Amino acid sequence: MINEQKWQQHLRKKPYLVDAIAGNSAMLVSLGQSGRLYRLWWPHIDYPQHADEIRTGLKLGSAPGGVTWFDDPDAGWKHDADYVARTNAYRVSSSHQEFPVTVEQTDFAVPGQPLMVRGYRLTNNGHEAKDLEFYHYGSFHIMDNELFMTTEFQSEHDALLHFRHQYAFAVGSSEVCSGFQAGHGSWHGASNGYLNGNQIDMKPDGAMKWTFSAIAPGQSVEIPVYIAAGHSRGEALAALSLAKSRSYSEWYAEMESYWKTYLTSAAPCPGGNEAIVALYERSLLAIKLMADEATGTIVAAPEFDEYYSRCGGYAYSWGRDAAFVTTAFNKAGLGSLSEKFYDWSITAQEADGSWQQRHFHDGRLAPHWGLQIDEGSSLIWGMWEYYLHSGEQEAFLERMWPAVEKGAKFLIQYIDPETGLPLPSKDLWEEREAEHTYSAAAVHGGLTAAASFAKRKGKDELAVQWNQAARRIADSIEERCWNEEKSSYYRGLKLTVSKETYDHAVSQGATGFVEQRDKGYERFVLDFDPVVDISLLGISVPFNVVPVDSLRMVRTADKIEQLLTSPNVGGIKRYENDPYIGGNPWILTTLWLSHFRTLQGRYEDARQLLDYAVKHVTSSGLLPEQVDQHTGETAWVVPLTWSHAMFVLAVHMLAERGQL
Repeated sequence: MINEQKWQQHLRKKPYLVDAIAGNSAMLVSLGQSGRLYRLWWPHIDYPQHADEIRTGLKLGSAPGGVTWFDDPDAGWKHDADYVARTNAYRVSSSHQEFPVTVEQTDFAVPGQPLMVRGYRLTNNGHEAKDLEFYHYGSFHIMDNELFMTTEFQSEHDALLHFRHQYAFAVGSSEVCSGFQAGHGSWHGASNGYLNGNQIDMKPDGAMKWTFSAIAPGQSVEIPVYIAAGHSRGEALAALSLAKSRSYSEWYAEMESYWKTYLTSAAPCPGGNEAIVALYERSLLAIKLMADEATGTIVAAPEFDEYYSRCGGYAYSWGRDAAFVTTAFNKAGLGSLSEKFYDWSITAQEADGSWQQRHFHDGRLAPHWGLQIDEGSSLIWGMWEYYLHSGEQEAFLERMWPAVEKGAKFLIQYIDPETGLPLPSKDLWEEREAEHTYSAAAVHGGLTAAASFAKRKGKDELAVQWNQAARRIADSIEERCWNEEKSSYYRGLKLTVSKETYDHAVSQGATGFVEQRDKGYERFVLDFDPVVDISLLGISVPFNVVPVDSLRMVRTADKIEQLLTSPNVGGIKRYENDPYIGGNPWILTTLWLSHFRTLQGRYEDARQLLDYAVKHVTSSGLLPEQVDQHTGETAWVVPLTWSHAMFVLAVHMLAERGQL
């Protein structure tokens, strides 16, 4: 375990909450409202991460004191930050009450290039000419490793080069620097406004400065700082040379054109509500950054908890999340991203036909808690949804069929003969083992989709077999999973609990059993899990096991709204007494209920739930995972890809019914 002192130091450099992301789907960075760059991933958006600490600041001529860093909370800088409209460029305007200088910083990655651009405009707002020194300090923990780095100043390229193993990063500008320091003491030297010119060191950090003399009142100077990546020192330096060969304005125009073309290629946001349109476009822009350029992998969020201090990490690809995201891509006219993802997904399938919980961009299994049966079934369901969206492309069917067939056969053999539901696995929140009702609904969806694929392939016998299996699951849900006492479906059957929980529950009248496991261990099982959970909506939306207007589903949805609405700030929690990060309402759960209300025809209620998401965007217009239940402020993950996907889907569901 990381010690407390080291952990606090880590959080100072890399807090849980970030304000923005920027990138090009191959390079990804997370940023703060002060413009501080917290993390940098390349050449994939999930792994590896390379930034330790990257900071910029100013020294004002002969003024006493050293460098004032823009992101220092005690330095007196005030920041106004937001995305540049219709792009993934993040712009921060900084001012200081005591200094007559304003700083405009714009961060973006160049599409198709291993290049992060950080453009700075320094303006003298005073009444006298000013001398300025601009400082850039960079510490790279390449591959998230603090060991074995080298930093050197490359005179020929006027750049600092950081490298380790197969990765290198060259930092420089089209403006010639006036000082540098590689390695030991760089932070101390930069903070004090004195760089000693050390050329090379086996350390991760270094600093550079640029001097601007006699900036007249009202005058601005511009300096682009480029972070160029490569798989070797030569590649990184070549990328930096290319960056310097064109002006900052050219790179900016190329980036701006790319994102506007991307949005133009998507289906426009239905309706004319300005706030909804803004969030819809920001959702499409954010989701694109979460889809890896090389592989098509869709990750849940940019990583923010590398040490799993409060969760199990988010920069992985979950089949379930991705199935919702690709359905949003389909609705938004971005089906090519869905197709690319599903081509990737078959590389992550296990030999037995299963898909495990979550994966890296290369299809390798990521750290996980065990099988979630809803993951693979969601993928098969999502494949079918894309196939229909694509106009039933034969080539896609042929590529997917072997994986679909193996996947469906795995699902068929994973049915509990006693209950008719899928055998115990982890639930979609990855917190408990049981035969979950949501998981059963997902398997129903996967098998129904597989049967539809089989019919297209002329495999009528398989189609009948898989449809019958899906029907048996639906029957079992209706026969075994209704909890009349709570007017809701059970969350699951055969819930694994601790011995203490089991003994207490049985003493209170609950029923269950003890099962022998390997090596003499015991599994303590309660027959029913009665907790009301938002995922129960999945029985109808999206997996259509029972219609939304069935009495049981109506009662379940109403019970969800009654029990899970957060009393202080509104929004819908995941489930009763949710302990995760204090039990806040989530954006995606609130939108899930919006989906259900839309399909019910309760459009006003659905719209109110949609508006909740609009009202709880971050300051930069992104959707978080959660909203603080006491303050209504952003809580936990920013941005969550699933949140943005559910918003896009909610918009289209209302619009298709003329209700937006």
